[in-house]
Amino acid sequence: MFQKILIANRGEIALRILRAAKELGIKTVVVHSTADANAMHVRLADESVCIGPPPSRDSYLNIHQIVAACEITGADAVHPGYGFLAENAKFADILAAHNITFIGPSGDHIRIMGDKIEAKRTAKRLGIPVVPGSDGAVTDEKEAKRIAAEIGYPVIIKASAGGGGRGMKVARNEEDVVTALQTARSEAGAAFGDDAVYIEKYLEKPRHIEVQIFGDGAGAGIHLGERDCSLQRRHQKVWEEANSPALNEEERNRIGAICANAVADLGYSGAGTIEFLYEDGEFYFIEMNTRLQVEHTITEAITGIDLVHEQIRVASGGGLSIKQEDVRFQGHAIECRINAEDPRTFVPSPGTITHFHTPGGLGIRVDSGVYSGYKIPPYYDSLIGKLIVHGRNRVECMMRLRRALDEFVVDGVKTTLPLFRDLVGNIDIANGDYDIHWLEKHLAETE
Repeated sequence: MFQKILIANRGEIALRILRAAKELGIKTVVVHSTADANAMHVRLADESVCIGPPPSRDSYLNIHQIVAACEITGADAVHPGYGFLAENAKFADILAAHNITFIGPSGDHIRIMGDKIEAKRTAKRLGIPVVPGSDGAVTDEKEAKRIAAEIGYPVIIKASAGGGGRGMKVARNEEDVVTALQTARSEAGAAFGDDAVYIEKYLEKPRHIEVQIFGDGAGAGIHLGERDCSLQRRHQKVWEEANSPALNEEERNRIGAICANAVADLGYSGAGTIEFLYEDGEFYFIEMNTRLQVEHTITEAITGIDLVHEQIRVASGGGLSIKQEDVRFQGHAIECRINAEDPRTFVPSPGTITHFHTPGGLGIRVDSGVYSGYKIPPYYDSLIGKLIVHGRNRVECMMRLRRALDEFVVDGVKTTLPLFRDLVGNIDIANGDYDIHWLEKHLAETE
């Protein structure tokens, strides 16, 4: 087991990893920018190292400073959390070259799954169902029209190196294809430095279903069920559930087994999430995230398995602590991402939190790194914390969530709490009747 883990992240996820490490008896080091000098994870860590000014490129994305911090403190492993360098293959490679363990998959696996075109090819090879579309990058307008006609309109053109909805355009006819291709390539080049795009069939009313997987790097793989992340705004997740209200046990077991077998065949090591669009009983691969997800908490709630403990165990060479037959799903869990944003416009609202009170009671968990008097900096994402609620069934979970939202108090900045109080009382949400477009339509209708 590791002697000392450096946590290359900030906010609630840094605190989450720190707690897991302490429970395992492992010393912790956190890195931070000057803007995060008073952050909770900095206060609680065994050691902290300031690695630069507020801009991420000068601190949390500064690989050389992070490696130097490892060498100065004697850290023998790095946990990247999510975001920042969590899916940076170069970072994983550099750590390996310095004999520092990256708590995550190999650089090669990060590289494969970070390229959307190569990821899709790999998924097909591993037996994962994929959306019909181009086999590789598309640059020629005639080729784009031909492919679109073959798979049928509407189609979506996506950036190969993309994410977060950038470099993504829908075309509903042949005329749209030309404009969509040009726009998507332009956006992709500006956002990612790579203008490669590909074409897929566009599904009209799908749900976003993701499967949590773990591999031991030596040919064993398991799944820990699925999460429904269909409530989104501009392709950003807002509310997540486990398990999905749209799937039955047969579908859950089928897609879970496919994913577990795939990561075993791949020789994948650590945590990962295979994401799908789901419509009319069929799953279609979107991408694989080679890291811990923000919403890993709800999987922990329904399985009782600490995913960060498991990441550390696998990375240290201890293998998986559980087999597939050991996994049991109990009850239902929902996570709400509480952001420092205007609940109507979603404009960030940085500032000082004057009062912070979290809900409590059976089945309530709040993952947050803020406190009364904490100043939310304007340089990073606006996540204040995550409210995770677990119940014996979905009805109990929803009722418990309603109560918890009423108890949650954050003063001094605007937050998305009013949005969740609206959603928890909506009949469609109560019935689990929504898709990836539902939230944006709901917001438009209530303006």
